[in-house]
Amino acid sequence: MSAAPPVARPLARARRGRVLRRILLLGVVLVLATWLGALASVVAAANRDAAQPATAIIVLGAAQYDGRPSPVLRARLDHAVALWRRGLAPRLIVTGGRRAGDRTSEAATSRRYAVQHGVPDSVILLESEGRTTVESMRAAAALLAEVERTAASRDGSTPVVARSAILVSDPFHMLRLRMLARRYGIVAYTSPTRTSPISARRSTAWGYMLRESLKIPVVWLTETQADEGQDR
Repeated sequence: MSAAPPVARPLARARRGRVLRRILLLGVVLVLATWLGALASVVAAANRDAAQPATAIIVLGAAQYDGRPSPVLRARLDHAVALWRRGLAPRLIVTGGRRAGDRTSEAATSRRYAVQHGVPDSVILLESEGRTTVESMRAAAALLAEVERTAASRDGSTPVVARSAILVSDPFHMLRLRMLARRYGIVAYTSPTRTSPISARRSTAWGYMLRESLKIPVVWLTETQADEGQDR
């Protein structure tokens, strides 16, 4: 077989170059479309309050300062207490472990604050080991299942919807929480707080939502894995 003419070789290389550029362009377009879709979903979830009767209210932890909730955590707790007072759920599950140097957990701080604001200690459950959203949601799902088993064995009562929970956190957090809830078998009704310092400034809120939009594809791609390692 004769070798390709000298003129044909540059033409072949040029064709391969065009194909490669088109593939790279398509890849960039797909990545951009995925990110824009994730961002739109984060924003949509942030603006939706789906609170309705459930087995429990799950409050995602945030920073605390030696037993005092940070403004972000306080906003989440105020919203959760308001939902409890409306009678939307009989139980409150507070989450969050200790960070380096902490003498108490986020969950313990949250319980103390909720009790001070009228929630009986007997209806509050603690998830005090989780240091990431994933860890807290996984442990909260186990607590939720135990609540329902205990209620069923004690008086035969059944929940409004099995393994259901109202998830309380900042608006940017809602979509990822709902995805993780599905992973751990929770029927989730998201209810974002509107009084957090994160929401007070539009630039700050958008910064959190942009960062969150980068995490969503990772959560989606690892839907069947036990832990994708995202932090709160």
